[in-house]
Amino acid sequence: MLSVGRIESRRLFESPGVCMRWRTAVIEAKGICKAYGPILALEDVSFQVDAGEVVGLLGPNGAGKTTLMKVLTGYLQPDEGEVLIDDLDVMTDTLAVQERIGYLPENAPLYPEMSVQAHLKMMAGLRQIPASDRPALISRAVRATSLEDHLTRPISELSKGFRQRVGLAQTILHEPKLLILDEPTVGLDPTQIIEVRHLIRRLAERSTILLSTHILSEVEAVCDRVIVLLNGEVKVDARLSELSSQAATILVLQQGFTDVADDLWNLNGVQELEYRQTADGQEYRITGNNPEDLRPAVFDIARTHNWPLRELRREVRTLESVFNELVSEGGNGINEADVEDEQ
Repeated sequence: MLSVGRIESRRLFESPGVCMRWRTAVIEAKGICKAYGPILALEDVSFQVDAGEVVGLLGPNGAGKTTLMKVLTGYLQPDEGEVLIDDLDVMTDTLAVQERIGYLPENAPLYPEMSVQAHLKMMAGLRQIPASDRPALISRAVRATSLEDHLTRPISELSKGFRQRVGLAQTILHEPKLLILDEPTVGLDPTQIIEVRHLIRRLAERSTILLSTHILSEVEAVCDRVIVLLNGEVKVDARLSELSSQAATILVLQQGFTDVADDLWNLNGVQELEYRQTADGQEYRITGNNPEDLRPAVFDIARTHNWPLRELRREVRTLESVFNELVSEGGNGINEADVEDEQ
């Protein structure tokens, strides 16, 4: 099985030979721990989200995602660690932090008996938005979420998808610097999911976004980077482009051929070599220490030594393969305390 250590907890913002681009941190989580009685829901969680990023917080149900989001937004106090939002401490400057955050929990708090317009006006008042600014901000939020034709309808009459849009509208009403969205597409049909994903990409033009989900395709569709949380721990922190660069070369030779491991190890750039017998022959998985495709070098050496070649292919490491590998190594990733907390 391939190791994920090479991409774990890494933050890359530059390419070889290119100067590093300066980033401004919007979220800094440092050593966050949270326990529910004897059960540790978050264990030494540390990461950084920079301005303009769309980051997916990925993990199985109960992995600690909701607990972490409640800590980040100041609704839950960690047992250990520190969270800074826009250089403000969440625990000591809670109100100032929450003014900068738009938080959409999994079940958006809506008043079903109110019309969409009345609900947004009430939320603008609760946000203490100056009265002179409210019409323009409400109008922008309505246009961003395509609610123009539903302003006078009671929220109770809206579909699940449009209720989710109302939740997003109230979340972005005050034009926050940071959006924290907990499972924003849960319960939606495929068409509604696509619409919400497009909306998130539009919102990313103005805000930094941390998006919680357990759906792999959700991260791939809208995020630049992924943080994988498993059993309350950060297992992977990487850009999606980093994951795709982690490719292996698969060499399959005819059964019973002399071992070729020494020759493969001597190839330039080889970092890992794995061997297994399959129904098709002897399979070698060769991983390099850089994104360079090793197939030409492997083919040359196979031709030089007249190896009985059955197959030669490049296997790109995907988010799905990384996630499945982590879950298989660490169990199902479900933290009972966080399951209870999410209910």
